[in-house]
Amino acid sequence: MLDEKILLVNDDGYFSEGILTLYEVLKKHFSTVKVVAPDRNLSGAGHSLTFTKPLRIREVDRDIYTVIEGTPVDCVHLGVGVIFGGKKPDIVVSGINQGPNLGEDITYSGTVAGAMEGCILGIPSIAVSLFAREDFRFVDASLVTLDLVNRVLQKGLKTNTYLNVNIPNIPY
Repeated sequence: MLDEKILLVNDDGYFSEGILTLYEVLKKHFSTVKVVAPDRNLSGAGHSLTFTKPLRIREVDRDIYTVIEGTPVDCVHLGVGVIFGGKKPDIVVSGINQGPNLGEDITYSGTVAGAMEGCILGIPSIAVSLFAREDFRFVDASLVTLDLVNRVLQKGLKTNTYLNVNIPNIPY
């Protein structure tokens, strides 16, 4: 079991099959994996922060939290500031998104915004999307993501760099 601390966020909501499958795969290999995700699907939320109302965190299950009416970027901030007690996790992984994030889509993507915000906070970060429209192979994509997480943790990322990864919907 590796000692690194991982923060998982997304824009599809805490109940999304993508983030829950990724959580199950990663927690077999890392000592601390925490999910902090919106209470609803916020695809297309982009890089928005909530300033006009208080946000609340609710624990849904062990190590799985939802931010009531919060955005993916809010989830990164509350994950780091509250769930991790102000200590930066070793990596932020945003996803696994249902569908690709390519080209101009990344401007609107809450998945990409989650990784971008992790990067802004100085945390190595990856946005992960599954390039499919149906029959999502989340287990296979989670195994690819595990490989990516291990590589980033071992080799690091350049300052002010995050990864936006689109995984093909094929067997691992």
